[in-house]
Amino acid sequence: MTSYDQTTGIVQVPLTDEAFKLRILHAHHTFAWAASIDGLASHSVKSETDNKYYWYVSAIDKSTHKKVIGVAVGDKAIGPFTDVLGKPLITENCSDGNINPTVIVDETKQPWLTWGNSALWHVKLNPDMLSYDNTIGVQPIAADKKEVFANKIRGAVNSTEKRFTTYEEGPWLYKRNKLYYLFYPAGGVPEHLAYSTSPTAAGPWTYRDTVMDIIKKGGAFTNHPGVVDYKGKTYLFYHNGALAGGGGFNRSVCVDELQIKADGTIARVIPTPGISKGVGNINPFICQEAETIAWAEGVETAFNDNNVGYVTDIRDGGYVKVRNVDFKKGAQQFQANVASESQGGVIEIRLDSVGGPIAGICKVVNTGGAQNWQNVSTSIKKISGRHDIYFVFKGNGGTLFNFDWWKFEAR
Repeated sequence: MTSYDQTTGIVQVPLTDEAFKLRILHAHHTFAWAASIDGLASHSVKSETDNKYYWYVSAIDKSTHKKVIGVAVGDKAIGPFTDVLGKPLITENCSDGNINPTVIVDETKQPWLTWGNSALWHVKLNPDMLSYDNTIGVQPIAADKKEVFANKIRGAVNSTEKRFTTYEEGPWLYKRNKLYYLFYPAGGVPEHLAYSTSPTAAGPWTYRDTVMDIIKKGGAFTNHPGVVDYKGKTYLFYHNGALAGGGGFNRSVCVDELQIKADGTIARVIPTPGISKGVGNINPFICQEAETIAWAEGVETAFNDNNVGYVTDIRDGGYVKVRNVDFKKGAQQFQANVASESQGGVIEIRLDSVGGPIAGICKVVNTGGAQNWQNVSTSIKKISGRHDIYFVFKGNGGTLFNFDWWKFEAR
């Protein structure tokens, strides 16, 4: 993995690929010291000290060829991010385990960075978020103690397996009330998700239970957690290999609601096909990115040299579904920003299903280039209230056009 895609949006209503990539190499060279052959899980946090965002990433150092952890700084959650250190933050020789950083700021505003594969380490970050307390240094967390992570419940991964507890990798720190949670992939392989708790962000940690069992149908050999609060609910992000072409190294992001009980214990999460009810609506009367997608087929997303995201590789019969679009009292005009180096095609605006009623058809012609963007518009039948919108693409030949953004107007 040589780049990170950031996704933002209302949970399942829908998720949006922002016009942004944090790139280890590629054009922007966010981390000039990082090799191009690897990039692993990352985590970001907002500092209450300076209101900046700090993004901690795993990478391979060009000079040492070892796995290290770097940090980049941005003014916004969507970047851009800058490597102000110009070097890795964590270079300590923690075997091959300098991957999967997670960061949390505790109730005293003290930030902690935790990471590790096969074992677990942490540092007490300084207020600048760019360095750590050298008087303490890199400290191991007792990943080999059963009271912290429970005994391994499956056989060794290989003959040299040294782990005796369930902890594998991919930690995620989270706080609810006065209790800190450490979520992690557990096993051996294939992995399930488990959690431990502590009264402080630095431990000591106590094993609690399984959060999610092994995903037997459509699962991958691994599963990594991420837990966030949003609009009064808590969500568990994880991954599987259920989509066509999916597998151990080609995984899809999933999300389900996480229930934390009054006593701090967690109800086991049963994977679902997806959250059926969203927590908000899409406003169609402002520009919405075309990569605002609840579901799509026959299209891809991409970024141009200006780091602008768009929908591309659009072919006849492909479509993009956008959920919970609230037209309120009504819309009668549609506008889109498109580019085409072919003969173009049309955008059918359908309601509530891919074969639903057609509210309008917007024609796209050759604009003189795949990055030569133009606005196109059309009148539509009046749409009122809340609907799922399907943009269905039709045309002859191969790739039809690129699609950057859309909006509706009352008239």
